[in-house]
Amino acid sequence: MSVLFTVTAITIGYVILLTFRILDNSPGNERTIELSQIIQKGARSFLFQEYLVFFPVVFALAVILFIFLGWAVSLSFLVGAFFSTLAGFFGMTIATKSNARTSWAALSGMTKALKIAFNGGAVMGLTVSALGLLGLGIVYEFTQDMTCVSYYSLGASFVALFARVGGGIYTKAADVGADIVGKTEANLPEDDPRNPAVIADNVGDNVGDVAGMGADLYESYVGSIFSALALASFMSNDKAISAVIFVVICGLLSSVVSVILTTLTLHKFTNPSVALRFGTILSGVLLLGSVFVYSIFVTWFEIFLVVFFGVLVGVSVGLLTEFYTSGKKVGNLARSATTGPANILINGLALGMESTAVVTILIVVAVLLSYKLLGLFGVALSAVGMLATLGMNLSVDAYGPIADNAGGIAQMANLEQKARQITDQLDAVGNTTAAMGKGFAITSAALTSLALFSNYANVTHLSTVDIKSPSLFTGALIGAMLPFLFCAITMKAVGDAANDMVEEIRRQIREIPGLVSGQRKPDYARCIQIATRGALKRMVFPSLLAVVSPLLSYFILGATGTAGLLIGSTVCGVMVAIFMANSGGAWDNAKKYVEEGHYGGKGSLAHKAAVIGDTVGDPLKDTSGPSINILIKLMAITSVVIASLFGR
Repeated sequence: MSVLFTVTAITIGYVILLTFRILDNSPGNERTIELSQIIQKGARSFLFQEYLVFFPVVFALAVILFIFLGWAVSLSFLVGAFFSTLAGFFGMTIATKSNARTSWAALSGMTKALKIAFNGGAVMGLTVSALGLLGLGIVYEFTQDMTCVSYYSLGASFVALFARVGGGIYTKAADVGADIVGKTEANLPEDDPRNPAVIADNVGDNVGDVAGMGADLYESYVGSIFSALALASFMSNDKAISAVIFVVICGLLSSVVSVILTTLTLHKFTNPSVALRFGTILSGVLLLGSVFVYSIFVTWFEIFLVVFFGVLVGVSVGLLTEFYTSGKKVGNLARSATTGPANILINGLALGMESTAVVTILIVVAVLLSYKLLGLFGVALSAVGMLATLGMNLSVDAYGPIADNAGGIAQMANLEQKARQITDQLDAVGNTTAAMGKGFAITSAALTSLALFSNYANVTHLSTVDIKSPSLFTGALIGAMLPFLFCAITMKAVGDAANDMVEEIRRQIREIPGLVSGQRKPDYARCIQIATRGALKRMVFPSLLAVVSPLLSYFILGATGTAGLLIGSTVCGVMVAIFMANSGGAWDNAKKYVEEGHYGGKGSLAHKAAVIGDTVGDPLKDTSGPSINILIKLMAITSVVIASLFGR
């Protein structure tokens, strides 16, 4: 454990150094500073109000755990919740301070702007990895109890769902409202300062795609490590426990080295996407090289193979996501917009459904090969391998919202055309990295959930189940229904919150003279308040659904029925999440493809249709789809905890 604490300390030290380097850059002129500060204030305000909603619930659960299970379990749960919150808050804070600096740096050229945006994302990525590993190490070091580690994971999962659902509702309520009125009714361009919801939209990028995504992957990271360690402990195999710890330590070090080398070599790349892809591939290569040497040293070569499968699937799913949300696929989708909104919606839905096939096959192959080599432990270790370089993968993903904000600030501050061209390039790459990040998150959720299911089977002593059992079938049926119910609730939440936003934008355009002509400023704060209130009011019920469902299932349908619940929710949830993420990402990029001047460009029939497609896709790819990841993982870890408490 001393090595683990040393590596996390080094990582945290490097994060602090990166933070100071980012802050050393100029935030720009009076206008860019003003816009950045409004975004920072709005993001902080939302997070603090979100904490006021879910922290009382967290502390109430901690008190209950203390009364029935003792201080160690209660404190482990709180550590998981606190570290998950801290990672999201710190990463989002630096992201909101990087946006204006990226915009201003764009006046000096691509390399400087890319460096600031990437380093801002790296703070998020490395913070999530370091705090996740540090918290897990602290809990295990002081308790020496894998049960406490499961409650640490539960705490992280609980916070993650609130952060993902709340942030997702916020960001899309603002985005959809801004698009419906700003683009389709008032014919205002993207990020136009005359649009009252434009700042709320930029705030949403941070609370949803930085803090929300960070909490999501923090949970996956912790859950995969817990699953592998729990299975190794169940096998009473110290060699397996050492292998898990070695892989996560090497993954964190590989991420740090990759961030450093990517930053140092950015000037050598003319294409930002190539530079970021170089860093991602480098981190995987460094991890695999380290594990290869280790597997030879301990004469256990299967370790290298299962980690290789995990890394390979993670990279492959990212590339597949890129294939379905860019290039020829998006060009064809944009062409269908020339015949109106119905056709682009039909083709976008078909594209997302089609994309589930290859991703599913990749996951299946990785699971079967890993199981054949090392059993259920192999599957869990494969998930750890996929997530071990989370520091680098999340750095690339968190770069996207920073680049998006930078583009918005450049537009609203009316910076020189050169700056806008560079931020547009960075934003275009960010859209692809965001889509790839969602594919990575979904795949990691699938493997992590399977590993957690294995732990559930061990705790409940379910080695086999009777396929004729009504409880198994009904549990699976209910489990398959839950992702649809969850998506319905979260999408309706976006729709209802967006309705409030639309009415407010229309009111301001109607009642503030000179707003559309640019003579007077909109009331940005009012739109931020509406998005915040709408998200906080509507995030509680879907969040509690993930905790209450396995609890009721366990006491009504028993251990077998809950196993069916987990199977149904995982199988169905993964498919729905992939479909939603890729359909939404493709619609978004098809809109941008038209805006570049294809098929009539901005203001054309194709553009209006593409905007509608993008608007429909927004809650799919940024609210409901990503939140399913946490739904299936939280249901799994909750089932493990319930079974360990009441063991039937």
